[in-house]
Amino acid sequence: MRYDKLEIENKKGKGNVYVPQALPYIPPSDSDILIYTTAEDRLDLLALSYYNDSNLWWVIAMANNLTDIDLKLNPGTQLRIPMRASEITQYLG
Repeated sequence: MRYDKLEIENKKGKGNVYVPQALPYIPPSDSDILIYTTAEDRLDLLALSYYNDSNLWWVIAMANNLTDIDLKLNPGTQLRIPMRASEITQYLG
């Protein structure tokens, strides 16, 4: 299911491989929520809390340009939580 919508191409000497996709830019919106993290916060737990799906942790990471991703966050970090459903689901494939 996770890879169902990815393109596959045959690479000589490597066989079938998935074609990489660029990660999306998630633009700011008036419906976004701004939070400050606490010591207990992690990206997966925030995704579970706001989206009811811990697998959407990457949406919060992408929205906040977090590139050195560690699910645990430093307390006091301001994060933008995108809240429009279309901003989240359009990137699920």
